[in-house]
Amino acid sequence: MTDLKTDNFQRPIISLRISITNRCNIRCFYCHHDGIIPQEYEMTPPEIERISIIAKNIGIRKIRLSGGEPLIRDDIVDIVKKISSLGFQDVSLTTNGTLLEKYALPLKNAGLNRVNVSFDTLKPETYRFITKSNYLEHVQKGIEKAVEVGLYPVKVNMVVMKGLNHQEIWDMFQFCKEKGVILQIIELLEAESCPDSDFFDDYHYDIGIIEEELREKATDIKTRAFMQDRKKYFLEGGEIEVVRPMDNTEFCKNCTRLRITPDGKLKPCLLRNDNLVDLIEPMRHGASDEKLEKLFLEAIKNREPYYGGC
Repeated sequence: MTDLKTDNFQRPIISLRISITNRCNIRCFYCHHDGIIPQEYEMTPPEIERISIIAKNIGIRKIRLSGGEPLIRDDIVDIVKKISSLGFQDVSLTTNGTLLEKYALPLKNAGLNRVNVSFDTLKPETYRFITKSNYLEHVQKGIEKAVEVGLYPVKVNMVVMKGLNHQEIWDMFQFCKEKGVILQIIELLEAESCPDSDFFDDYHYDIGIIEEELREKATDIKTRAFMQDRKKYFLEGGEIEVVRPMDNTEFCKNCTRLRITPDGKLKPCLLRNDNLVDLIEPMRHGASDEKLEKLFLEAIKNREPYYGGC
């Protein structure tokens, strides 16, 4: 196995997250993409496959596909099949779940290992407010189908928002426990791409409050190495993971991810857009594998902690 590459802060690069589209079939009010990038600008399956080959050649072991909404692409099964055939340790996907009932089995058969479903509420009226859609039941059926076909683990990503869904956490936990999936609660993130200046102040909820309650109730607590030291709490026969990136040096210290934007640029940091490295244009103009590997290494060299103190 190829040795892992490390950045200038001795952080190994283990996983690559590829955004394969900016299009989406819902319009979450906290998302800034709004599906504005048309399909013709997306990377093709052979391009995504070649990027994955280069990634594997430099030691990356895990691939996650995301968007936008990756299942909106009618070639998603082909993309997963091409990537999974390369022998990565793990191939996963993040989805809004609206099309998951249809695609869960084909994706499993194509080699997908696991799936994360972005699902913030069990209440129809709140779901409509967040997504501007009525797909709540479709998402629930998609989660059930993913479990049924053997994607494992299935995780529900719940972005916690003040005054909107922060009081639903325990209801969502019960739902996840009944369905046999893991709940992952996520603190709202302030970033360069934040939709407006008041948005974060209006909706940010400190989930440290929830963590205190979890610590009291949990029968076991585990810390995930190389996952920003995030905590997993086991209680009542279920599992909750907590993602708290805010002003968290651990978030940066243990970051092992590199990203690729829908238009084919290597993105060294989740929270920055000023140090991207273009990969797709050199590829489309005949760049060799050696040249593409050098671009990967350039992006890795560009990685530096967003938060201080690391």
